[in-house]
Amino acid sequence: MTILVGYVPSPEGEAALRAAIDEARRRGEKLLVVNTTRGDALADPRFAQEPDLSHVREDLAALGVDFDVRQVLGARDAAEEIIDLAETKGVSLVVIGLRRRSAVGKLIMGSAAQQILLGVGCPVLAVKAEG
Repeated sequence: MTILVGYVPSPEGEAALRAAIDEARRRGEKLLVVNTTRGDALADPRFAQEPDLSHVREDLAALGVDFDVRQVLGARDAAEEIIDLAETKGVSLVVIGLRRRSAVGKLIMGSAAQQILLGVGCPVLAVKAEG
């Protein structure tokens, strides 16, 4: 089985990665790190650059975690990509980071976290960054 973590280069993404590492080590499972963007904007701060991904790979290798890092550039949003991967890759747990948003912001814009929580067929661990 595999643990999937939605990673973005932010405090929330780092918190999700740390929680996913802990779960992968505890369960003895592989870790699938996913970073995705639709590619419809000139700059997307959630799309990890190579230094961010190198940092992730180095940390995971140093910890002895069996892992795969996947970066997806496509027409679908991050929630859809994570839901699809969770269903096709034998995922036992999805780990996501939560950021602070106002209730109005969630109502108007929706929430990728909410889509993932409702859309995947396996347990979801949602974590917040410290602070």
